[in-house]
Amino acid sequence: MTDDAPAPDLRASDADRERVAEVLRDALAEGRLDMEEFEERLDATYRARTYGELAPITRDLPASGSAVAPVSLTKDAAPNGSWADRIVGGDDPGTSSWAVAVMSGFQRKGRWTAPRRFNCFAFWGGGEIDLREANFAGREIVINAVAIMGGVEVIVPPGVEVVVRGVGIMGGFDHREEGVPPEPGAPRVVVTGLAFWGGVGVQRKLPRAERQRLREERRREKQALKEERRREHLERAERQRQDHLDSAERHRRELEEPRRPHDPLNLHSPHREHERRPGDR
Repeated sequence: MTDDAPAPDLRASDADRERVAEVLRDALAEGRLDMEEFEERLDATYRARTYGELAPITRDLPASGSAVAPVSLTKDAAPNGSWADRIVGGDDPGTSSWAVAVMSGFQRKGRWTAPRRFNCFAFWGGGEIDLREANFAGREIVINAVAIMGGVEVIVPPGVEVVVRGVGIMGGFDHREEGVPPEPGAPRVVVTGLAFWGGVGVQRKLPRAERQRLREERRREKQALKEERRREHLERAERQRQDHLDSAERHRRELEEPRRPHDPLNLHSPHREHERRPGDR
């Protein structure tokens, strides 16, 4: 076992399980797994509690986007962990502190460290700054965006405080995410700058792993509802079949009961016995 490989008895995180689930979904789409195998392995993935339980699930599958490498379960810093873990502080300058797009585009997304101040410029182009899986160099970061006949999109995870202070000239800044109460310990994102014949938008979205988890939960709920309806249909069909059998059995018994002799004058009726006079024979 290599030094950076996790011990099999270490507890796996939700992010670890989602990485394995992503490999399984890719394998299903590529035809490496059929639906039955996919569901079995996916159930085992979400039941797994340790790295030792996760590792065998994708041992015979390539990693997402790779032709040969198995999925890595090396313990990385969880991008969606507690805010204290994601605010690195100190002298960390951040992964990138500026971006320029002139008749083109730029992206900052995935796992990266957002600096205390990020400057970007878009002219006849566009940019995307995605903070959902990012770490933060400080408790407060400032994104200074200048968009001239272009646009910049800032994506923040739920729980982050958003403040927008930009100026729009024949353009605008999106203020819809302001005023949402932040989570305790969450960072503050200040969006400022200038939009001239352009726009700077701010959106609040769930991280990819969380969206996949919710999608998987909805799929399971739909499957459970489908199974419940199927079970109810079978039970109803069984009740109808049993009612039909009971009705047929009653009809059969009625046919098998002995019939009384034909008595057109009703001579054997109990009422006729009462009508006889004492002297009659």
